[in-house]
Amino acid sequence: MPTISVFYGIIIRMFFDDHAPPHFHAQYGEFKATINIRTLDVLDGKLPRRALDLVLDWAELRQAELLEDWRLCQQQQPPRKIEPLQ
Repeated sequence: MPTISVFYGIIIRMFFDDHAPPHFHAQYGEFKATINIRTLDVLDGKLPRRALDLVLDWAELRQAELLEDWRLCQQQQPPRKIEPLQ
């Protein structure tokens, strides 16, 4: 599972050829969540509130890039790195 961004101890990844809907995986310590790229809803898992807020802020800013990485992963191509939240 390629890592596409890391910020404030949060790791953002995508699987190759993963199931719909378009989503990414966020990990913060022992916490993990799957986030829908289009709606920014948590599909599965959970993160601490502050970490989730950071992930959602980042994803809102990078939504187009996330969708492009999703497309690449669906085609078995490596996703591009996405600028971290600063």
